[in-house]
Amino acid sequence: MNPAAVTRFISARTVDEAECVASVLLAIALAHGLGAVHVSWAAFAGYMVMRGHAAETMVRGLLRIAGTVAGGVLALGIAPLVLPSMPLVALAMLAAATVSLYGALTGKRSYAWLFFGLTFVMLLFDRVEHPDIALPSFVATRILETSVGTLACVTVSLASTLTLRRRWPGSRTPPPQRLGWHSGAFRHALQAGVAVASLAVLHALIAIPAPTQGAIAAMAVMMMPTAVVGGSGLFPVGRRIVHRVLGGIAGAALAAAVLLIAHGSPVVLIAGTMAGVALGRHLENGDHGYRYVGTQFTLAVLVALVPDSYGDAAIGPALERLAGTLIGMAALAPVLLGWHWLSPDRTRRTLLEREEAGGI
Repeated sequence: MNPAAVTRFISARTVDEAECVASVLLAIALAHGLGAVHVSWAAFAGYMVMRGHAAETMVRGLLRIAGTVAGGVLALGIAPLVLPSMPLVALAMLAAATVSLYGALTGKRSYAWLFFGLTFVMLLFDRVEHPDIALPSFVATRILETSVGTLACVTVSLASTLTLRRRWPGSRTPPPQRLGWHSGAFRHALQAGVAVASLAVLHALIAIPAPTQGAIAAMAVMMMPTAVVGGSGLFPVGRRIVHRVLGGIAGAALAAAVLLIAHGSPVVLIAGTMAGVALGRHLENGDHGYRYVGTQFTLAVLVALVPDSYGDAAIGPALERLAGTLIGMAALAPVLLGWHWLSPDRTRRTLLEREEAGGI
């Protein structure tokens, strides 16, 4: 194939997909080499941090690390004060989820704000589920995994900048701008906080499964531009929920097929991981309204096909993540519906939200 034909075949979008595959593989290798406890979390960071421009990738990675460190340190300080009191745990989660999501919606460092709350809620829920867990070591390994994924992203992005990106440059995403007080964003963040707190209460009362994944899902689907939040956020969030579930199901299905073919073979599992990352990123980069499906597809593939040991690869983690999504949505839906139906001027707001969401 001559150089001109190669140039026509490859695009900036193709390069981005290749960068993601390389970053995830490097993150997995580094995580295994450094003894990370949850290798898939390093792979998550290796995927999610990657952007088309090296400077943007680096900033995004540093923000993810900063948010993880801040949330982990707060969890270390708060956990001894609120455990084993269920009301105090729920109150702590309500406050952390609300503050972090509001900061993510309105702050200039939105990615750090989001991971501050996600990390705090994740660690506190894990401590509630597993009282004997050594929280300091868990915080340390979570920081290690995030740092490893970020290092992989930055390394691949810099290498690509010096080679492929000279011919196929990536575009930079405009950085988020800090907003002043935004009552709609606060209401939106508070709804997420109430949903997360309700999961803590439900887990204490009836021991619901996968509460950590449920809390992560409830916060993640509420993360959207303030311009599309609308009056209650019911329709844009509803659309995002559907996309998260569809992506999780599709990713779990692909992972199950790879696991069936692999019979424990690391080579086949790694090849399946590469294919899943490339396909998910291709969907995420598409010029359509289903990009979030691609993101969730990839993460479902990674959680199943990137085990801590390839001898232990199983579909269980992907199914647990999907179950957590459904549980988180079950906690979030009554909050969104209740606000939507009980708040004034519902009819006008419904029309606006449907227009903003593009329908569900």
